[in-house]
Amino acid sequence: MPSTYKIPESVLVVIYTPALDVLLIKRADAPDFWQSVTGSKDTPDETFEQTAAREVLEETGIDCGPDSALAVHLHDWQLENVYDIYPRWQHRYASGVTRNREHLFGLQVPRDSPVRLSPREHTDLQWLPYRQAAAACFSPSNAEACLMLPRFAHQKVSL
Repeated sequence: MPSTYKIPESVLVVIYTPALDVLLIKRADAPDFWQSVTGSKDTPDETFEQTAAREVLEETGIDCGPDSALAVHLHDWQLENVYDIYPRWQHRYASGVTRNREHLFGLQVPRDSPVRLSPREHTDLQWLPYRQAAAACFSPSNAEACLMLPRFAHQKVSL
């Protein structure tokens, strides 16, 4: 059963095409904030990979779970960011929790992949070349992940 408070361990998943166009989605609760898929673990024992696949499916409708065709294209970048939780979202965490640990993933998808947003969480989407995506992200860690994309994308087999 999920905790009443958010667990301060999350994922950031950069979804991109073989041409390195990045999917950005606009937050419903902060309309000027464009970001990649993000989300916290539901339970302490949920793995980061499970969290990544669940969040991608919930936020975009793209299935990259273990039994999906895209499962082999979800890559753990073996990188983490630790940052102060934004004050506007602090109330979602237990008292005294001020920092979050974010684990990074990349997911390569075909150019024409359909995206179905969760309207409760996101109101719009755009595909941008990775440098433009980095410039559009509200989060510095998300921008940095977009800029690292060529390093990680070219180590993998293309679709």
